[in-house]
Amino acid sequence: MLLSDYISEYIDFIVIGFAAILLIMLVCLIVLFVKSSKLKKRYKKFMDGTDGKSLEVQFEDKFNQLKELKDQSNIHTEQIKKIFENLAVTYQKIGIVKYDAFQEMGGKLSFTLAILNDDNDGFVLNSMHSTREGCYTYVKEIIKGESFVVLSSEEKLALEEAKKTRNYME
Repeated sequence: MLLSDYISEYIDFIVIGFAAILLIMLVCLIVLFVKSSKLKKRYKKFMDGTDGKSLEVQFEDKFNQLKELKDQSNIHTEQIKKIFENLAVTYQKIGIVKYDAFQEMGGKLSFTLAILNDDNDGFVLNSMHSTREGCYTYVKEIIKGESFVVLSSEEKLALEEAKKTRNYME
C-alpha cells in the first residue's frame, strides 16, 4: 500500500484532527485576548490622569510615610525598653499574712505585708494591733530576698509568699 492510498483512506480523521487543533487554538486565542484587554484596562486605570512625574511624587510620599512609621517604631521600641527598666525596680510582688498578735485578741487584726521588686528587694511591714496599747508598725528592709534583721514566723511566711509571686513581665 502506498502512502497516498494510506492518507486517502484516513483523510477524514486527519481533517477532524486538524479541525480540533484549530478549535483549541481559537479558544486559546480568545482567552488571551480577554486577559490582554483586562490587563490594558487595569493599566489605563493605574495611569489615568497621571504622568510619570505625579507617579514619582506618589511613590515619594509612600516612602516618606514608611520612613515616618519606622522612626515611630524605633521611638516606641525605646519607650518600651524604658518601661521594662522601670518595671524591674517597681514593687510588683506582694505577700500578706494576717494573724493574732496577742492571745486576748480575736479576728486577726494584725498583719505582715511583704512588698518586693523583680530583684526581690523591698520591705516587710508588720502591723501589730492590741486593744490595750493600740497599734505598732515595724518596717524591715529586704535585699535580694533576705533580711539582715531577725524576722518573725509571720514575716518569713509573708516574705516567702511574695517571692513566689509570679513575675507578670515573663
